Amino acid sequence: MRWTIKPNPEKAKLENLQKALQVDEVVATLLLQRGIETFEDAKTFFRPSLDDLHDPYLMKDMDVAVTRIEQALSNNENILVYGDYDVDGTTSVALMSSYLRTKTEQVATYIPDRYDEGYGVSFKGIDFAYDNDFSLIIALDCGIKAIDKVAYAKEKGIDFIICDHHRPGDNIPDAVAVLDPKREDCNYPYKELCGCGVGFKLIQALASKEGKPVEALSEYMDLVATAIGADIVPITGENRVLAYYGLQVINKSPRPGIQAIISQTNKKELTITDVVFIVAPRINAAGRMKHGNHAVTLLTEKDFESATKYASEIESYNSDRKETDKRITEEALQQIEENKEQEGFTTVVYHESWHKGVIGIVASRLIETYYRPTLVFTKSGDMLAASARSVSGIDVYNALEACSEHIEQFGGHKYAAGLTLKEENYEAFKQAFEDVVSKTIDKTLLVPEVKIDMKIKLAQVNDKLWRIIKQFAPFGPGNMTPIFMTEDLVDTGYGKCVGDDDKHLRITVTQQQADRVVCIGFNLGDKLPLIKDKKLFKAVYSVDENHWQGNVSLQLKLRDIKK
Repeated sequence: MRWTIKPNPEKAKLENLQKALQVDEVVATLLLQRGIETFEDAKTFFRPSLDDLHDPYLMKDMDVAVTRIEQALSNNENILVYGDYDVDGTTSVALMSSYLRTKTEQVATYIPDRYDEGYGVSFKGIDFAYDNDFSLIIALDCGIKAIDKVAYAKEKGIDFIICDHHRPGDNIPDAVAVLDPKREDCNYPYKELCGCGVGFKLIQALASKEGKPVEALSEYMDLVATAIGADIVPITGENRVLAYYGLQVINKSPRPGIQAIISQTNKKELTITDVVFIVAPRINAAGRMKHGNHAVTLLTEKDFESATKYASEIESYNSDRKETDKRITEEALQQIEENKEQEGFTTVVYHESWHKGVIGIVASRLIETYYRPTLVFTKSGDMLAASARSVSGIDVYNALEACSEHIEQFGGHKYAAGLTLKEENYEAFKQAFEDVVSKTIDKTLLVPEVKIDMKIKLAQVNDKLWRIIKQFAPFGPGNMTPIFMTEDLVDTGYGKCVGDDDKHLRITVTQQQADRVVCIGFNLGDKLPLIKDKKLFKAVYSVDENHWQGNVSLQLKLRDIKK
């Protein structure tokens, strides 16, 4: 693992911020690294306010979208709320449909079948709308590249409003309104909303026309926070505000569907990390193993008993998902070895029987073993479909764009994308993808990196620092958990391997006269020899707390250790 220490802030800025906030050097440094330079910046950061959300009408086409929805409501038109089958899509559909149902009963939802229709807007979905007299489709978390689909709908007399956050292609679909902050002609101040976030801005705009403040929409913020966590968008700006308030809703008064998921765990208070690893996988499991409709049904259910029943079904889907992705990961790793592709710059694997619902997870799992851009393909109808995942600093979307002559369709982000291609083009694409990445990559990026905020002494880790660090939450891209490095540590003699197969490391460290601190290092069991016999070592870690038998104590979560 590469250790990279972030540069120290300018001395004058550091001293000014310390003075303005009355904080020590550690806290001031962490804030400056996050772009917080003044008292006002710090106030906005530590006290997120709904007043900091932007006017939704700053988004291109927002006024047109609101006018068209108001027209549909006044004319009692049938409205179809359409979204993708992942967490961002299903939460978006739950948000928009439940809001519109407070205005009209003429609302239905549509999630495409992952296996029959694939990602995004489908001709089948438009035919469903036409056959059932829907005159308006609101597409969420998809649609920005659906030029031919929107044109098809228009021929059938169906209007489209698109709420998306993916990168547009060269042309924008000819919809009534296209809400996407990543449009080049959109001057919306914050570009990193998730699909559910764009949907939230639309209902915020609709509510504001009725004179309602954004606070009146708090019941929808648990959905937005879940989507923000699951879609790995930066937790900065508006996303930070929405995640902060959404977490409050999740922990105090979540909708019955989310409450039913939480009730199956022993968690009393969820962080954004808990949302990512507990709530999101279960919502996702419906679309992966069965159908995304199950997730929308759960998230829009108003009765807790019914929601508990749906959550129990989804829990069984999640168990099936875990078994399936474990098996496919093992098969994929075996394929890499059999093909002698361990030393490549990319991983591209394929089997026609692999479950399409878990190939994205498998791609992420493969990166844990071979740290490089990864694609996992399976058969999908008469085409091959893949999920792509990348590693820090390598833009997989751009790499796919460079191979587009072999691809039928693709879309996504810098670190995650999806694509389809003809089976006869698979080998040519695989070679082209390897060539593009090998020629453009900085080779050091193929070694996992831990970014260190600053070097500190063990004595500086105390309860006061931990109380302040907790206020930096919610954590995520753009505001990661602070990582520290400390040198000249020594184990007090109680270091040992713990867990299944002794995979983890548990040690108690000290540095000179500092108090002893317990450390846990997940998957660092093989580092035990480095700390044996009172050898001096250095460690990279985050500060955490340990809950054990009702007691709470400070602990360090080790990321890596070296001599």
